[in-house]
Amino acid sequence: MSPVCSLHTGMHTFSEAIMLIATWQIDARFGHKQQVIDKMKEWEEKIGKPAGMKTGRLLTGSIGALEATVMHEWEVENLTEIEKVWSKLATHPDHQQWGRELEPYVVSGTSRWQVYRVL
Repeated sequence: MSPVCSLHTGMHTFSEAIMLIATWQIDARFGHKQQVIDKMKEWEEKIGKPAGMKTGRLLTGSIGALEATVMHEWEVENLTEIEKVWSKLATHPDHQQWGRELEPYVVSGTSRWQVYRVL
């Protein structure tokens, strides 16, 4: 049986089965974490949601994690859903420009995706 997540938006409640959590993580350069957070929020609204990312949240390192780490978690039903989004992002001109704008604020080589299965 799949877990069910309720998403509350305004006066409406939607329920959908969530099978996977896809996370994108990157480390901010010293003194630039807020710029990275701001760019991630911009990506969510202008690029991620239009590309098909539905429910997500931002996290940042606090205790026992690198303070510089900024992570975006996305709930997805299956690998097919995330692959569809990734294929759209690969050719999305705003995504490419956004990446160029983010680059000065992050530690090179720290970007990575991880996918976790919800039990």
